[in-house]
Amino acid sequence: MSIRQGQSRVPNQSSIEAVRLFYRALLQAWGPQHWWPAESAFEVIVGAFLTQNTAWSNVERAISNMRAAGVLSVEAVRRIPNEQLEQLVRPSGYFRQKAQRLKDFISFLDTRYAGSLDRMFAALTEKLRAELLSLKGVGPETADSILLYAGNQPSFVVDAYTRRIFERHGIIAANSSYDEIRYLVECSLAGEIEPIASLGDEVVGGGSCHAPSSMSKAIRSATAQAYNEMHALIVGVGKKHCLKAAAKCEGCPLARFLPAGNIEKCRKAPTS
Repeated sequence: MSIRQGQSRVPNQSSIEAVRLFYRALLQAWGPQHWWPAESAFEVIVGAFLTQNTAWSNVERAISNMRAAGVLSVEAVRRIPNEQLEQLVRPSGYFRQKAQRLKDFISFLDTRYAGSLDRMFAALTEKLRAELLSLKGVGPETADSILLYAGNQPSFVVDAYTRRIFERHGIIAANSSYDEIRYLVECSLAGEIEPIASLGDEVVGGGSCHAPSSMSKAIRSATAQAYNEMHALIVGVGKKHCLKAAAKCEGCPLARFLPAGNIEKCRKAPTS
């Protein structure tokens, strides 16, 4: 595995092993998370744009509006006037900006890939990632969400939960870059296949678990599946236990890995 662009620190073996242990412990405790809850690749893409700076429950309301209006497709978003799209996505907040971002994405898709998601996702992962990052309003988390969850491509998604949990456990430094964290997880999960295969489609519950959806059941490589599960499991920890204001370690599958000196610190002093 080569060092990614923008990634300067090669992760040490102890950090790699710690992330690997996190993955196994979370998967054993909570099982497959069946994320992303969507019926099409385009629905995932819409969700990736709408989830910026808002709760997922608000995204679900906006997507429900789009589905009811029959505009949850590339062609429909291409046709609909901006003003109407704005009202449909209004529950997600920043609705004018987000409606325009969806329109911008369609313009990109039309210009670069003749309006075809299949053509777009046939591109090399790093090439497509760079193209997505060139779009206004698309940061690394949005780009990687599109690649991993809509395109089933192996590109791990780093979010605020990942950074907070890893920092509190002493795995990463406070100034670690997005790509350094992404590279760490991707190194750690190389070859992590057996836990997924042994658990199958069983819904254990816990974490951010959802009922299986068309996209969560999509065919993908073992590597992409591991990235998929790890991100969803980390989200579950962030939402239920490793809160921004203070950690709630009781019942957390990762509690036993927390360094003793960090227990009181992370319960009192919030991190990012």
